[in-house]
Amino acid sequence: QVQLVESGGGLVQAGGSLRLSCAASGSIFSINAMGWYRRAPGKQRELVATISSGGRTNYADSVKGRFTIFRNNAKNLVVLQMSSLKPEDTAVYYCNADLVATPHSYEYDYWGQGTQVTVSS
Repeated sequence: QVQLVESGGGLVQAGGSLRLSCAASGSIFSINAMGWYRRAPGKQRELVATISSGGRTNYADSVKGRFTIFRNNAKNLVVLQMSSLKPEDTAVYYCNADLVATPHSYEYDYWGQGTQVTVSS
């Protein structure tokens, strides 16, 4: 069984920083893309940032220059460093991994339980 466990959310003032971490554990054969998504109140879930197994990154326009995603493949870990936070960044942030559990499995999307980030003005 695969689990994605997030940590690092919380309350921060505008202009502050937070770091979100997500560790994948369980039956893991390989992990392709990993990423972060978020859902703000009353809105649909949206992509924040993704990173391929080779380190290629992709960011939403709204976070470019403020957020950085990186990963540690040996630890099955993905981190989102968030700086210059704005009230509009307030959302539940979800970790995502495109993961193959065993050599005989297909690739599936796995999600963490979500962590709340609140940015006060």
